[in-house]
Amino acid sequence: MTERTGPDAIGQAAQPAARDAAEDAMRRLARLQPGEKGSLFTSDLTVNEFLLVREAGFHPLGLVLGSSVYHVGLQLGRWSKNQELTKLSQAMYQARELAMSRMEAEASALGADGIVGVRLDIEFKEFGSDIAEFIAVGTAVKADGADPGPAGTWLNNKGRPFTSDLSGQEFWTLIRAGYAPLDLVMGSCVYHVAHQRFTQVLSNAGRNVEIEPFTQALYDARELAMSRMRAEGEALEAEGIVAVQLKQHTHGWGGHTTEFFAIGTAVRPLRDDHVIDRPTVVVGLDG
Repeated sequence: MTERTGPDAIGQAAQPAARDAAEDAMRRLARLQPGEKGSLFTSDLTVNEFLLVREAGFHPLGLVLGSSVYHVGLQLGRWSKNQELTKLSQAMYQARELAMSRMEAEASALGADGIVGVRLDIEFKEFGSDIAEFIAVGTAVKADGADPGPAGTWLNNKGRPFTSDLSGQEFWTLIRAGYAPLDLVMGSCVYHVAHQRFTQVLSNAGRNVEIEPFTQALYDARELAMSRMRAEGEALEAEGIVAVQLKQHTHGWGGHTTEFFAIGTAVRPLRDDHVIDRPTVVVGLDG
């Protein structure tokens, strides 16, 4: 992962990753070392994805994961004001970063060049409504004849395995088109949307009318999340970010507090000539 930048603190280092992977995880990884007697890879790729990753010139090493159980603190917004809740933005970002960094540490322990098919999930636990587990899971891969281009390595410019949430099919297409993944880049913004005053509610009753403060709040929150994701891509010197997703979650905070989370895969060119195969027509045999 790139050295990430937290909300409204571009250039400020995120909370450091775990010092060492858990001992049981290291024992599991030791059994996955290529060439070791009895070793076999594990993967959450589908059969089609596995074959296409192999066709792209990579072989899977093993399933890698990272986890962080995080207490998300409380921050109150002013009832009638649109505003970002920066403490919550930072908490949601840092917890994801801890999980991602631990997943990367497992990949590095296997000698991986990258991680494909990354999933980043959140599960709120019975321990309390403000305690959540952040989980990152993906398949560590090693280059097996794939040309990394002028860079001479598949590691990103931070010297770490690349990460990508692209499917096996999308990963194969990206490599075939002359691009390589650098890293999953992300941005988070938790925002409090101002309540309407009673007089405003009455004045809008029965009318089709835009609620401009709501529009502006949601627009601003999305833009903050997107700009933070773009900043991470720029720090990696990426050419662009593909497969961007912009998700909205309330996480049980209530109707007027929401998180916008932007995530995508930063990419770099493998060569100057991007010769992209023309798509072929596939006719289904189903009725």
